[in-house]
Amino acid sequence: MTETVVRCEQLTRRYGKSRGVEDLSFEVRPGQVFGFLGPNGAGKTTTIRCLLGLLPATSGKAFLFDHEVKLNDASDRGRIGYVPGDVALYPTETGQWMIDYVSSLRGTPPKSEGELIERLSFDPTRRVKELSKGNRQKLALIVALMHDPELLVLDEPTSGLDPIIQQVIFDIIAERIERDGTTVFLSSHILSEVERVCDRVGVIREGRLVAEESTADIIAKAIRTVRVTYDEPVRADAYSAIPGIDSVVQIDSRTIAAKVVSDLDGAVHALLDRPIHDLQVTHASLEEIFFQYYASNGEAPAASVVEEGGAS
Repeated sequence: MTETVVRCEQLTRRYGKSRGVEDLSFEVRPGQVFGFLGPNGAGKTTTIRCLLGLLPATSGKAFLFDHEVKLNDASDRGRIGYVPGDVALYPTETGQWMIDYVSSLRGTPPKSEGELIERLSFDPTRRVKELSKGNRQKLALIVALMHDPELLVLDEPTSGLDPIIQQVIFDIIAERIERDGTTVFLSSHILSEVERVCDRVGVIREGRLVAEESTADIIAKAIRTVRVTYDEPVRADAYSAIPGIDSVVQIDSRTIAAKVVSDLDGAVHALLDRPIHDLQVTHASLEEIFFQYYASNGEAPAASVVEEGGAS
């Protein structure tokens, strides 16, 4: 049995003097849904192209299904469904022609073509050049999913789609995971997508992996806000020295909000030193955690990595 579906070992790709990705090491096991997070330009698309043998690594290695990836090696293509961030299709052909053409290249008949066409409300008789960006993305998803692949590689899969179709897509992906144990590698800068479906997350910053943990663990380590309303007036500074609390803000005469960075249970216990009217604990979202990695100095994430064929 395959021990890992995706694996990188010190993977590095440079573009002349510019860095694409540097010393990436991570793995994705069968049945996992791995979220690859980073803003445009962080190195996500470069990583995917190296993984799929579309781009040679400068150094290091990439593996799919425990086989080392070679440039333009098509041996495992029938086991993979890939949706690129920038979909390239034959403009004068119809959607149905594209579906049939890709099936013939794979050598595997489509298993769920009709279901996907119906659920995504896609008209396969229209020519590609007549399709909106969203409908071209639907076609790419149908082509990627129709042969029930073991591995789905999705590079910004919901780009250009309305929220209703986005939900349908994630419903389909969730069904494939539950039914077939499909492994998913999801590259995205939309944090709500990753938080919704992924059980592990890798965060890439300027071409380097700065975090790789389960989604639950990475959220659990983030700052929480504890808001307490007491029965009587209090002063926020009376609680500022509690271990694990980073700062305390006075909301009104009876309410304070404390940022807890460690030992949540101990901090809450210390805050409950007198009768209270209300207590709320707010956990950081994945988006807030993401900005902890990218904006430690209060700055917004910056794209500073060169990507071939566009920054992603």
